Formats: sequence, C-alpha cells, structure tokens
Amino acid sequence: MPQHLSNLTETASQTGGPYVHIGCIPSFAGIEGVYPQDLGLSPIQPGALGQQITITGQVIDGTGWALRDALIESWQPDSAGRFAGQPGADPAVSGFCRFAADKDSGEFCLTTVKPGAVPARTGQMQAPHISLWIAARGINVGLHTRIYFEDEDNSADPLLARIEQRNRVSTLIARKTGEGAYRFDIRLQGEGETVFLDI
Repeated sequence: MPQHLSNLTETASQTGGPYVHIGCIPSFAGIEGVYPQDLGLSPIQPGALGQQITITGQVIDGTGWALRDALIESWQPDSAGRFAGQPGADPAVSGFCRFAADKDSGEFCLTTVKPGAVPARTGQMQAPHISLWIAARGINVGLHTRIYFEDEDNSADPLLARIEQRNRVSTLIARKTGEGAYRFDIRLQGEGETVFLDI
C-alpha cells in the first residue's frame, strides 16, 4: 500500500566512505584475491627513464585533521612529456597510479618519475605537473587538482596563469624537501585551501 511522502524519512547520504577503497583498491581494504594486484599500483615500472621522485603529503580537512581514508588517483606523462600510447612514450611509464592515505597517519606517498613539460591545446607548453583526483569522506564528487614543482619554471604555465587570486598559486606547488623528494599537502578548505579544478 502506498504511503504519503510525509511518512518517509530521508536516507542518509553516502559520501566517498569505505566503499571506494573496497571497489578500487581491495587489497588495501583487506580484501585479497579480487585482482592479482590492485589496479594502478605504480605509475612506473623498473627501468623508467628520468629522475625518480617521491611525493608525500596529507589531505587535510577544514579543522586541520588529516583524512585517513583519502583515496587518490594520479595521471602524468613520462619524463619527456609524452603520455602512455603516444609515439615515443616510455613503455615503462603508464602514468596512472591509485593510492591511499595511511590508515593511521593520513600520510600518502607517490613514487614516480618527474614528468616533462607537455603542450597545451593552445600550443603553449604546460610546466611539468601531475594531475590528481581525490575522494574521501565528506566528498560527494571527486576533486581535481594538480601538483607542480617549485624547482621548475612555472611562470608560463597557462593554467597557473588563469588563477586570478595569485596568492593561491602556491597551493599547487610541491616543495622540495631533499634530493628527489617533495611535499604536497592538499587542504580541502580554510586557510591555504588548495585550488581545485572544475573538470
């Protein structure tokens, strides 16, 4: 028998919660045997050309708390600026990685090769960067952003040039912490909020 809508209560909304990990990186979620290994385990294979780098960071919410259930995907070209499948691309660089924040510290780590500059549709060169997609609790639609590098010339990058609030450009720049090591924190809101892209 049909009920009047006033008798029904609203179902709680589901954000990126644990189901993202179960579906995308089941081994990380403690579910073995779904795949021989989780998809996107590394963006590079042994023998990849270029400088190997490690990027660490945290996804930080508006209260300053590091999210311990963040899942991140990264896409990038090889060290010569070619994407997988393009002529001359390094066969040891897929450019795709799917990784999660540590369950205890919220720290994430991406080991890859430093990407090369790539041409934009306008013909301008984009500074070396890595594209990111972030999902976690409280995020209903995945967030897109980029990682640029402080030891590269970012001055002519067409995307960075379009950011009107110039003080926010720095939120897309990874800081060098050592040889081949960078720090990049993603702030979801508040002071120092990371620039997110409407893609």
